[in-house]
Amino acid sequence: MRADLVPDDLWEHTAPLLPPAPERRHRYLGRLRIPDRTALAGVMYVLRTGVAWRDVPAETVGCSGVTAWRRLRDWTEAGVWPRLHPALLTELRRADLLDVNDCAVDGSHVRALKRGDHVGPSPVDRARPGSKHHLLVDRHGTTGGNRHDVTQLLPLLNEVPPTRGRRGRPRCKPRRVYADRGYDFDKYRRLLWKRGIKPMIARRGVAHGSGLGKVRWHVKRTFTWLHHFKRLRTRYERRADLHLGLLQLACSIICLRRLRTSG
Repeated sequence: MRADLVPDDLWEHTAPLLPPAPERRHRYLGRLRIPDRTALAGVMYVLRTGVAWRDVPAETVGCSGVTAWRRLRDWTEAGVWPRLHPALLTELRRADLLDVNDCAVDGSHVRALKRGDHVGPSPVDRARPGSKHHLLVDRHGTTGGNRHDVTQLLPLLNEVPPTRGRRGRPRCKPRRVYADRGYDFDKYRRLLWKRGIKPMIARRGVAHGSGLGKVRWHVKRTFTWLHHFKRLRTRYERRADLHLGLLQLACSIICLRRLRTSG
C-alpha cells in the first residue's frame, strides 16, 4: 500500500469510525479480508486521480478497485463520513482555526456523465446532465452537496453539524451568512433573520464594491481545493450518496491540511 495515500493522521481519525469487519463463517476458507487501511488507500487513489474503479492498480495500491468501491459503499451506508467531518471541525475550533461567526455560501455545477439520483439539466452547460455542490465555509475556507442555489440555502444550514471545541453549548449556526446576488430574495432574508442569522447578501442591480467579497472569496477558494480531487470535477457515481461521501471525505482532508499547517 502506498503510504502517501492514507497518512497517519487521516487513518487515526478514520479508523475508530469504521464498522467492525464481519465475522468469518468458516475457518481457513476463502481469501483473507483486505485491511481497511488498504481499502481506504484505494478510495483515496480514485478520489485523487479520478480514474475508473476498474482501473485502480492493485499492485500499487494493494487492493482492487472493486474492493475499494464496496468498502466505500459500506462505510457510506454506515455514516462514517458525516461523523469524520464534524470531529475535525471540533479540532479546528479547539485550535482557534474555525470562525463560526462569519460564513459564506455558494454552489458549483459539475457535469454528470451517468444517470442517477440528483442529476438534472444544467443551466450553465447547455442543459447537459449535471449535479451541484453546495458549500458553507467559514472565513478560513474550511468546508462544512440541480436546483437554484437559494433553494438549498436552508437545507444547507440545517446540515451544519454541532461544533464543539469551546466551553458552552456547541455552535449549530453562524451569526452572519455572506452570499452573492443569486441569493437575493427577501423571503430568504426574512427566514435567516428568523433563525437569528444576519443575511449579508449582495443585491441585484447594485454596483460592485459592497465589500462582501472580502469574506465570499473563501468559498471560491474552497471549490478550487475540492476540484484538485479529480474525481469531484465530474460526477461519475450514479448513487448520490457515494458521490456525497467522496465530497465529505475531501472536505475532511482539507480540514486535516489546515490542522497540519497550523501545528
